[in-house]
Amino acid sequence: MVRHGLLALLCGLLIGTTPAQGQSSAGYHVVKKIGTGAEGGWDYLTVDTAGNRLFVSRGTHVQVIDLRRDTLIADIPNTLGVHGVALVYGVGKGFTSNGRDSTVTVFDLKTLAETGRIKLPARNPDAIIYDAASNRVITFNGGSANATAIDPATGTVIGSVNLGGKPEAAAGDGKGHVFVNIEDKSELVKFDAKELEVEKRWSLAPCEEPTGLSFDRERHRIFIGCSNKLMAIVNSENGKLVTTLPIGSGVDGTAFDPASRLAFSSNGEGTLTVVHEDSPDKFTVMGNVATQRGARTLALDPRTHRIYLSTAQFGETPAPTAERPRPRPPMIPGTFTVLVVGQ
Repeated sequence: MVRHGLLALLCGLLIGTTPAQGQSSAGYHVVKKIGTGAEGGWDYLTVDTAGNRLFVSRGTHVQVIDLRRDTLIADIPNTLGVHGVALVYGVGKGFTSNGRDSTVTVFDLKTLAETGRIKLPARNPDAIIYDAASNRVITFNGGSANATAIDPATGTVIGSVNLGGKPEAAAGDGKGHVFVNIEDKSELVKFDAKELEVEKRWSLAPCEEPTGLSFDRERHRIFIGCSNKLMAIVNSENGKLVTTLPIGSGVDGTAFDPASRLAFSSNGEGTLTVVHEDSPDKFTVMGNVATQRGARTLALDPRTHRIYLSTAQFGETPAPTAERPRPRPPMIPGTFTVLVVGQ
């Protein structure tokens, strides 16, 4: 199908709502819910395309889902404060970022058994990626405002780079450069993954508190989720802001599907905003998919084009206190679920 025909079809499927309305769009919808239970919060999800699995961070452990049967098949324990998972197929290992004890758990991709633990010279590792161009696993450390590079073959720490602020999500351009959001400065930083040196620092204004980040490497466009209900689209070659688009509130993740040229933002209010890349400089908000409150992070499977989001049901929000001026509602035990969104 030609691109214009595809766009027309998508427009027909995703008719109807603006992001502010937060209602469902007909094209994408929740096709399944995978209830996994167990206690613990959640953060990043990671699709294992080689093993056909989904890794789901759960606060102190990582749940593993078989995507062929959409069932829970394993659990990786003792990952205290886990945020994310990075997979390195070349050495057959996975790596988790454990924020609570500032470690990285190394596990075998076949057996899922822990094979090592790396103590980081940093505090509170959050996002974690594998950059194939530099062959390094990189953690982004919120407590020490830096990123740490690890040799995946040996599990040794290579060094760190000061990012000048609290890092959030990151992605590589496939050429040895890594781009990371700096949440407390509303900036985008580009650094050399080999030399561990910052190359560029760009303001993301009017984007505030950037979180999710995803990459269209072919067209050099970065999709960034902002807390003030915007998606910022940036030219990765020069750092210029191409445009901003309205999305739902509470975003913590974005994804880009190169096959359909669709970008997504997962919004904690309970929506998934869908954006079409008409051209490198023109983007159209297609609409919103109704998901579930709390579904703020996501992972895209590039093979099936399905999107996975994690959330749970919540009780009533406690009254604010001096110690907790912004209390979160408690999770209802046993209600954790992974939402599967498709067409």
